[in-house]
Amino acid sequence: MRIAKRILLFLAVNFLVVITVSILLSIFNVRPYLTEYGIDYAHLLIFCFVWGMGGAFISLALSRKMAKWMMGVKVIDPKTLEPSQKALIAEVAALTKKAKIPMPEVGIFKSPEVNAFATGPTKKRSLVAVSSGLLEKMDNDQVAGVLAHEITHIANGDMVTMTLLQGVVNAFVMFLARVLAFVLSGLGRGDRRGSYGSYFLFTMLFQIVFMILGSMIVLWFSRWREFRADAGGAKLAGREKMISALQGLKSHVNKRYKVTEKAALQTMKISTQTKTGLARLFSSHPPLEERIERLKTWA
Repeated sequence: MRIAKRILLFLAVNFLVVITVSILLSIFNVRPYLTEYGIDYAHLLIFCFVWGMGGAFISLALSRKMAKWMMGVKVIDPKTLEPSQKALIAEVAALTKKAKIPMPEVGIFKSPEVNAFATGPTKKRSLVAVSSGLLEKMDNDQVAGVLAHEITHIANGDMVTMTLLQGVVNAFVMFLARVLAFVLSGLGRGDRRGSYGSYFLFTMLFQIVFMILGSMIVLWFSRWREFRADAGGAKLAGREKMISALQGLKSHVNKRYKVTEKAALQTMKISTQTKTGLARLFSSHPPLEERIERLKTWA
């Protein structure tokens, strides 16, 4: 049932992206950028910008709803609190007040994984969710540190910044891939024998290569924002609680759990498996050891 729901959600989001972008292109009167005279660079740039930014912002707008569906998050109703949930709501309320942001939705997703995430399109429409495994295996101080980290993400506007960066990268990848494909396919030399088939293949090839390079930039920012969220969490909850939270995550990070949704929300979570060597360039989070060390030396 959950797999069917995820497939339906994926199709619905993509359908919404296509419809929305098509409407925007019509509004901007963007004509086909390949003409008998060559590339219309102005229309190509608008085309790439609308597709690159449009898809990213639609995903951001739906991020809170998608997270609930994909992770099975049960939002806590403040009016019908269970005894075990009162402390969690109280801690989030205290931290958000200290961070001077609106109270987010708070939810719990059932998973043995020790983790948490924050998402949402704005500070007023945000969600903080923790796993049942985190609540079972961490003490109160560690939970406070994790929550402070996630609330700092919201206060910093990290979800919006990541979306902007991803949208810009998407736009440039599409633009550069099409320009280079136009030249190498022969169409760019005025050669009427140039193949539209080869243009399409070159476009796909360059998009793959440039997207890999672009993802390195996005993931570098993702790692940097984790350090910043750690520092912000230390200011909100106290450095010792933040360090204790990261140490608690470290003690569980190497344990293997069957969590099928992990990849979909990897960049949102407070911790993931950290890659080593060159593969570290494609990791969304820095090593927990490095994060702990920075907090210890942080003045």
